[in-house]
Amino acid sequence: MQAGQLIVFTGPSGVGKGTLLRALCQRHPELCVSISATTRSPRPGEMDGTHYYFVDRPKFDRMVADGELLEWAEFAGNCYGTPRAAVERQVSQGQFVILEIELQGARQVRQNCPEARTIFILPPSFDELERRLRDRASDSEEAISRRLNIAKAEIAAAREFDIQIVNDDFETALAQLERAVFSTADGNGSFDSPLETLRER
Repeated sequence: MQAGQLIVFTGPSGVGKGTLLRALCQRHPELCVSISATTRSPRPGEMDGTHYYFVDRPKFDRMVADGELLEWAEFAGNCYGTPRAAVERQVSQGQFVILEIELQGARQVRQNCPEARTIFILPPSFDELERRLRDRASDSEEAISRRLNIAKAEIAAAREFDIQIVNDDFETALAQLERAVFSTADGNGSFDSPLETLRER
C-alpha cells in the first residue's frame, strides 16, 4: 500500500488559504481534508459535519481531556481542534490528509507528528492582507484589528514551516501548492528540487 501523508496547511486569516485548498481539492478529489471541531457559531451556509463539527465549550473541553484531539488551539475567542482517530485511520490507509489549522495547532502537530509536511501561505504584503480582510465584510472592526494583530505573529513564524508560498497571483500559488503537496522527500527528510525552490522564496 502507498504510504499516506499528513499535511499541515496554515496561514493568517484572510490570506486566501481556504480558496486555494478548495481549488486544489477540485483538481485532486482523492485528497482528504480533515474536519475540525470548533466552538464558534456556524457562518451562513456552513453545515455541521461538513465544514466543521460545531460543539459547545464543555464538550470541547471533554474532548481535550479525553485525548480525542490531535491538536487544538484557541483563536479569536473560539476553540478549534482536529479529531485524532479519523486522521490516523486515513493516513494508515495510504491517504493524503490535509489539516487546515492555525499556528498554535500546527506547532502541536509538528511536535507530535514530525513526519507531517508543513505548508504556510503568505500574503504579498501586510497591507494587502488587511484589504482582503476588510473586503470580506464578515467581521466587526474589533475582530479585524484582532485578526491583524494575530497575523503579525503568524507571519513572523512562517520560516518554521517546510514550505512557504506567497498568494499573490492565485494560479501561480495554486500550482506551487499542488507541487508542494505531491512532491516527495528523500530518506533524510529533504524535499526534491521544486520544494527547495519554494522554500527559498
